[in-house]
Amino acid sequence: MDDAIAALPPELVSEILLRLRPDEPEHLFRASLVCKAWLRAICDPVFLRRYRAFHGSPPLLGLLHRLRVIDGDPAPRIARTTAAPLSPDPAFLRALDCRHGRVLLHASNHGLIVWDPVTGEQHRLPEAGILFCAVGGCDHLDCHGGPFRVVFVATDDDDELVKGSVYSSETGVWSTPATLDDGYQSWEERWQAARSRGEYYRTPYVHPKRCALVGDEIYFTLRNGNTIIEYNWGKNRLSMFDPPTSDMYYIALTVMENGLLGFAGIEGSSLYVWSRKVNPQGAAEWVICKVIELEKTIPVTDLSDGACVVGSAEGLGVIFVSSGAGLFTIELKSKRVKKVEEPGVYFSVLPYMSFYTPDH
Repeated sequence: MDDAIAALPPELVSEILLRLRPDEPEHLFRASLVCKAWLRAICDPVFLRRYRAFHGSPPLLGLLHRLRVIDGDPAPRIARTTAAPLSPDPAFLRALDCRHGRVLLHASNHGLIVWDPVTGEQHRLPEAGILFCAVGGCDHLDCHGGPFRVVFVATDDDDELVKGSVYSSETGVWSTPATLDDGYQSWEERWQAARSRGEYYRTPYVHPKRCALVGDEIYFTLRNGNTIIEYNWGKNRLSMFDPPTSDMYYIALTVMENGLLGFAGIEGSSLYVWSRKVNPQGAAEWVICKVIELEKTIPVTDLSDGACVVGSAEGLGVIFVSSGAGLFTIELKSKRVKKVEEPGVYFSVLPYMSFYTPDH
């Protein structure tokens, strides 16, 4: 080891290592090979807590995505976006969700796999849903190995009602299903109401898109005008409210920097982002908080090839946009654009985000 490196005070070494970028995890691993002292410093739990807190939101390590039912299933794999040596992909049919360092997969035996790509740990359960950490007060910077919950919200084919339930890894059971009260008792009543308004009746299917998690509320969209479904998993209660616009098909729900629910979509050549603000009296309104012109930032292959929103990465302030030229990320703060995947059919991108550090 170089004498100059050996002479560095431990506190200075710690400050240097603290600033290595988490989205390039190989740098931290190479630093751990410099000497035993650096390896001990990097693997020290106190340093790792500081490292995660210093950088905030976990970095993007990979991508999965979902398609509409009519489009079939994409390749069952996680596309690595960094050099982090994630564990081998388990056998699965389709990805359902990514959140808090874990991935929810639909297994080939019609059950579920909760998979941690960093540690390789897997849990199996019998139903489908969305995934999140169950530790109260967790900052979600290092959720590996802890308890988790899975929420299932879907439209029942028998009575065409939206229903929701939550599974706990601690109890191993699902809650009693909650049913959305939309004012109708059957699909016939909904059909008659739509007919009286001169509208075409469509079953209120829950979109197979990544949802947004804000506190105890999880938000989904219906295919009918992007109506938003709110499921409070703590109270096992479903409700719904209107989106800021029903004119966009390709949209993404997200979590804004201030912790509020966000809604992103493209109209014309501009990306619009709304935030849902609720006043102390409980009244809510949608407010446009960002408009980004895409004409000169997102390449297209021809004039008929419009860009569309296909997902978001909460905590990073990133929106995923697909065009005929590829899959791109747009950072809402800096407006920086980065190509992350080649052209393909995208509907709902599932970003896998986690810190990859030598202690794993």
